[in-house]
Amino acid sequence: MWYQALRPALFALDPERAHKLALQALRTVGQRALRVPVGVPVELMGLRFPNRVGLAAGFDKNAAAVDGLGSLGFGFIEVGTVTPRAQPGRARPRLFRLPGEGALINRLGFPNDGAVKVAARLRHRRYRGIVGVNIGKNAATPVARAIDDYISCMRMVQQVADYITVNVSSPNTVGLRTLQQREHLEPLLTALLQERAKHSRSREHHLPLLVKIAPDLEAAEVQDMASLLADLRLDGVIATNTTVSRHGVSGAASNQAGGISGLPLHPLALHTIKSLRTALGPAFPIIGVGGIDSPKAAIAMRDAGADLVQIYTGLIYKGPSLISQCVRALG
Repeated sequence: MWYQALRPALFALDPERAHKLALQALRTVGQRALRVPVGVPVELMGLRFPNRVGLAAGFDKNAAAVDGLGSLGFGFIEVGTVTPRAQPGRARPRLFRLPGEGALINRLGFPNDGAVKVAARLRHRRYRGIVGVNIGKNAATPVARAIDDYISCMRMVQQVADYITVNVSSPNTVGLRTLQQREHLEPLLTALLQERAKHSRSREHHLPLLVKIAPDLEAAEVQDMASLLADLRLDGVIATNTTVSRHGVSGAASNQAGGISGLPLHPLALHTIKSLRTALGPAFPIIGVGGIDSPKAAIAMRDAGADLVQIYTGLIYKGPSLISQCVRALG
């Protein structure tokens, strides 16, 4: 109820300014006593998740407020996208609300402080849930040299991450989505798996490697993706990133370039997850994200085949109570 009272003031601000203020407040909260995540624990990918509800990458790109976000009840938090070198992202304005659709459009372009600083912050976290790190390439790095960026980033964060997600599906870095094609993705994931193997002995636990895919893939592309993930024995997949589709979206802001998250993404994410589950079988770990703004939507994601779920845009529109509601619904 307190968030619903506060939301009009936040929504009167520029979206990026409001987001920054929210992170500052959460960072302050995180400096106080931490709340241990509650719910029914889940064993997946060799990790013990306190509950099935996580925060999607993009909300806390720089791991600035992990402890505060953890105090809201998340079972896991994914930070990033992180790139090897710090970069400012694309020019502002680059984040837009679509309140009528319960959606956001962003073309942020991976603004972040760089992998070294993010790793340093994670090294001092007190949050007791699972923390994943979402990695990508710098905008200035040609696609032909993308592997170098991903390996470099992985080296810098692997000691502080509980799992790593390979982001090849953001629509806001030129050429990035071409990395989803098998001829590019297979050598990239193979190189990362080899890099992980080199350092596995220096870690106390296995480091799961996941890939995050787009909701805009054709049916044959999803099948090919599933085949590759199974062949490489990857640890899991996150479905999905934002969509470039404008189906069912109206209003002035809908013409802005960028990816859409929130309610318009939900049916696309469900369809992709169902296809992946059918292709990959019952045991392959799938994390579902896209348009979860209610316990009913979280249950629909589970029914489609997701083992865990992540929220982001729903948190902005519905507030922190959405977390505990979804935790209870999936318990």
